[in-house]
Amino acid sequence: TLKRIDYSLIKGGGITMADNWRLTGDLASDSVLTTNLEQVDSNGQGNLGTSMSQSSGIFTFPSTGTYFIDYSAMFSVNGSDNCLISIEATTNNSSFAEVCRSFYGVGQSQLGSAHCNTLLNVSNTTNVKVRFSTGSLDSGSVLMGETSKTETGFVFIRLGDST
Repeated sequence: TLKRIDYSLIKGGGITMADNWRLTGDLASDSVLTTNLEQVDSNGQGNLGTSMSQSSGIFTFPSTGTYFIDYSAMFSVNGSDNCLISIEATTNNSSFAEVCRSFYGVGQSQLGSAHCNTLLNVSNTTNVKVRFSTGSLDSGSVLMGETSKTETGFVFIRLGDST
């Protein structure tokens, strides 16, 4: 015989939050990404649960938990440039430090991508925040952004409770 499962008794309950953001325009200088950021909203794409919020590129988590954060970037590289991306986190709502970084560069002008990710313990939503940056952009190189499709983007997935 079939028995009914009471899902409220299962600990963890699975993924309850997933959110997707992107850069909407090209960036040609080394900086923290503070503008031209939007939640992905085109072609049937969406999110799950309560969304991230951001102000001047600083992202605030909707609830405590352990989060998977992914940053993937597309570059138009000029010459022998080595372009950098990094995820920076704070645990005191003030001092940010790199938690991961990645480079792209092959010694010639072309399109390329860089990718980095991390797991972050968000024990306090007031103090624990993240931001995204790019660096090492020589003249003519750009971090690519687009509003109708994701070229440079950020994914946030809440995997479970805080540790």
